[in-house]
Amino acid sequence: MLVHPWDAPSHDDEWRAVLREFDFGQLIAPGGPDRDLPVVVPTHFIFDGEHTLELHLARPNPVWRALTERPRALFTVVADYVYVPAAVNADPGEDPALGVPTSYYAAVQAEVDVEIVDDPAAKAAILARQLRHFESGDSHRVTPGVEVESDRRLMSAIRGLRLTITGVNAKFKYGGNKTVGHRAAIAAALQPRNGPMDAAARRRLVSRPAAPMGR
Repeated sequence: MLVHPWDAPSHDDEWRAVLREFDFGQLIAPGGPDRDLPVVVPTHFIFDGEHTLELHLARPNPVWRALTERPRALFTVVADYVYVPAAVNADPGEDPALGVPTSYYAAVQAEVDVEIVDDPAAKAAILARQLRHFESGDSHRVTPGVEVESDRRLMSAIRGLRLTITGVNAKFKYGGNKTVGHRAAIAAALQPRNGPMDAAARRRLVSRPAAPMGR
């Protein structure tokens, strides 16, 4: 992923906030040297706020063989993405018809060491943490001490994963090479469209640090 200096996170908390807020991504397992293509798994996950991701997957998932071949992977999350029309992205004073369209988005690519969790108690603990994160507070699924026989039987059908982040490549492409005024104008132009992620993208547009003079 190409990351220009003006697209880089200003601090680690910026990419960590993405992993806390957006809890669905893609696990990409390259596997061993004989594989033609990696295995890609869309999945929910939980993040401890520092350097650990946890999740569980079904035993028939083809990713297990790739992870056994090589316990390294990439975990990716893309958030708050929008298409910016040519006329909207045109520089001040430029003919809007000659503007260059672009995409704005936040992306986090985490390099991870992989630990497969098959111990029943450890696997149940991962599942319990996921349920506490995703279920509502009054859900039967997050009630301490409640055990369901069907759940005990189903536990053998899943395996847990603990991913330790060893490196991060993050990008926040929101006009960081433009002036604050220009970004505000782009944000204002996107407001009437009111697409699914326009509001979030607009907030990122206006909150990015100002471009250095001469950029």
